[in-house]
Amino acid sequence: MAEALRALQDYHGVVLHPVSSEVWVMHPFSTAPTNFWIESEKGSWWGNCAWCSLGAAALLDRDLTITTTLGGESKQVVVEIKSGQIMNKKIFIHFPIPMVKAWENVTYTCSTMLMFESESEIDNWCERHGMEKGDVQPINNVWEFSKVWYGNHLNRDWVKWSVNEAKEIFDRFELKNPIWNMPSNGGRF
Repeated sequence: MAEALRALQDYHGVVLHPVSSEVWVMHPFSTAPTNFWIESEKGSWWGNCAWCSLGAAALLDRDLTITTTLGGESKQVVVEIKSGQIMNKKIFIHFPIPMVKAWENVTYTCSTMLMFESESEIDNWCERHGMEKGDVQPINNVWEFSKVWYGNHLNRDWVKWSVNEAKEIFDRFELKNPIWNMPSNGGRF
């Protein structure tokens, strides 16, 4: 079983604990506590990041809330999703890590995909934390993108997006910032 889990991790299907075969992450869900708490009347879950939390919400396909802290700091926000719609649309998501490097340390990558109330908050956050500003997207665009990105995760015949398929999805949602640039190849994202 451990060998099969390691193969699935190499395929980017799960993330294992660094010293065991325990599954930490099965995108878009996390088994470890994170800064993203997803809750509905039928249960509660952790999401890995802003993007994953919206992907989990899309897969759950029910009214729910995502509770997080803005910029991973002290101000809490609750994102409500009702009847498939984001209720508080004045939220932005920052993607600071280039997608081509995302899987070098996917736990770190996810830890930096955070929600903010304004682009100026992102600028201040980047300056305080010595991080390059990446792409900033309104929550509703990431919500629609997440529905497509994670849309096949419940299929029995699920396969990871190829790099070329990923690039097509990025283009479809007008993700044009250099953060989203990927080399064309036959590999999986």
